[in-house]
Amino acid sequence: MNVDWIREFCLAFPHATENLQWGDNLCFKIGGKIFVMLGLDDPRICFKCTLDRVAELVEREDIRPAPYVGRYKWVMLDRLDALPNDELKELIGQSYKMVSAKTTKLKTTKLKTMKLKRGKPGSAKRKRPSRRKQRRSGS
Repeated sequence: MNVDWIREFCLAFPHATENLQWGDNLCFKIGGKIFVMLGLDDPRICFKCTLDRVAELVEREDIRPAPYVGRYKWVMLDRLDALPNDELKELIGQSYKMVSAKTTKLKTTKLKTMKLKRGKPGSAKRKRPSRRKQRRSGS
């Protein structure tokens, strides 16, 4: 497992993008939300997983809750080979799905909110002129 392999794997997901952030962190995103962070200078990887998997993974050597985001069910592998390749692929895929689902849900909620604020097309009421304007125009 190396940085190039992980980069290629992460970018193979639909609509996945990459962005270099916070110095040496290559962040892989879906809909603007990070699903994998990959340290380049000191090779390490962070990703989101389920609560059960977090508890299981942090019991292993060289795996711990990720700094700053560990409370949101993110783990950090201090070495890229801390997990077998197949298991790491599965966990990265799970992270992508979890973040993608949340991103889709947020976008759907935003669209619904926008539609409610705007109302139905053609349903806007015309403003009646105020009584002052009616009196002035009638005089």
